Amino acid sequence: MKGTSPNQSQLSLVDQSLSMQLNPKHPLYRLAEAIPWHKLEQEFAPLYSHTGRKAHPIRLMVGLLILKQLRNLSDESVVEQWAESVYFQYFCGEAYFQWNPPCHPTDLVLFRRRIGEKGIEKIFQISIELHGDKAKEKEVLIDSTVQEKNITFPTDTKLHHKITKKCVAIAKKSGIKLR
Repeated sequence: MKGTSPNQSQLSLVDQSLSMQLNPKHPLYRLAEAIPWHKLEQEFAPLYSHTGRKAHPIRLMVGLLILKQLRNLSDESVVEQWAESVYFQYFCGEAYFQWNPPCHPTDLVLFRRRIGEKGIEKIFQISIELHGDKAKEKEVLIDSTVQEKNITFPTDTKLHHKITKKCVAIAKKSGIKLR
């Protein structure tokens, strides 16, 4: 069953929402406002059943995947840092600060499996659309140090064969008859 994002429309007298406390110029705040989350929700909603236990909200899971890639973190680290960072929480759609981790790190594995390669490509496509021409590089550096090469290493047998060939060539050049 598809999870729902927290309702951010109603204000609380006691708690201030994260959006009121955070710096709107922070890169994660601006990125959270720029991403069309509704498109991702529409794209992934059919992957959920209408019965059973509620899953984590799509925005939370997609947000964690994006943060994982942006910050080059492991599943465990992104979940741990989410509990510590208000900007991570706001980016993932939380209305108020949460003390506990949003999910178990293995839930990210299950979500990646659920959306599949096409889902990851959709997230990537939306991020490219967001940046437009800025995402295109003028120059691309390619590291070819890990390409396989047809190089053999010297062994005793190869060295012996090479020496024998050289000796035969020298003997022929000098006019020495070999048996």
